[in-house]
Amino acid sequence: MSKINGIYAASVSVLDKELNLDVDKTIKHAENLILQGCHGVVIFGSTGQAQLISVSEKIKLIEKLSKNKFKNNFIIGTGFNSLKETISFLNVCKNFNFENFLIMPPAYYVYADNDAIKFYSEIIKIHPWCKIVLYNFEKLCGYKFSVECVEELVKIYPDQIIGVKDSTYNLYKVLKLKNFSILPGSESKLLNGLELGCSGIITATCNVTAELSRNVYDNFINKIDQTNNQKLCNVREEFDKYNLISGIHTILSISDNSYTNLLPPLSLLNQDSKKKLLDELAKLDFNYNFLKVA
Repeated sequence: MSKINGIYAASVSVLDKELNLDVDKTIKHAENLILQGCHGVVIFGSTGQAQLISVSEKIKLIEKLSKNKFKNNFIIGTGFNSLKETISFLNVCKNFNFENFLIMPPAYYVYADNDAIKFYSEIIKIHPWCKIVLYNFEKLCGYKFSVECVEELVKIYPDQIIGVKDSTYNLYKVLKLKNFSILPGSESKLLNGLELGCSGIITATCNVTAELSRNVYDNFINKIDQTNNQKLCNVREEFDKYNLISGIHTILSISDNSYTNLLPPLSLLNQDSKKKLLDELAKLDFNYNFLKVA
């Protein structure tokens, strides 16, 4: 895959009552997203609680996912601060023939662009076969990619650095690179991003907006008048008022209680917040009858 185009969901992870990863239901959810309109799905992004789920559970899912009919539609997130754990996990993924990854630079520590370049260089030195989508999310990571840093990484590693998920929104309007995927992290940036030459989106709320997002994308590609973009943006705006993971799981759990379990410190919305979100979504005539995993 040289370039990633279209609507990608940063998929949720489904847990059982003992807070273990439910491999079958998590994969079923990802399949449902594709059936509902997503071109592909990111497994173990931040929305998938990647920083909270154990390595052994991730490996079990990757093994089963490798046999899935939609295998080529998946991007695997790593979710590690540790360079060595990232390299080790990529080695496991290589054994199951995955090659596309969403990799966020380490969180917590303060560092500069040249340090970020070194981090990715060490990964690529060991795994030159991998295709990496950079993850620009200053709010969670603490580091913000500069345009110059991304350009330098692509210059050094044109075959390995294939795109960026821009959830900080400092790149998608100004970064211009050939054969490189620029994917904002919000539906509110979808249409504007496409008009500026972006490739699509990777978003958390595509877990519930897959059909709407695909409609806006297809209408742009086919040069059809937009009838759903404002509704899509408004829906995203309502979810942005809350923790996205909490809001998404709360809405999904209305029709399927498989989504009620979250790893601490995450939780569902309280009843007051849930009511407010539902009331606002109702005003937007937003349909949340989704395919079930149970």
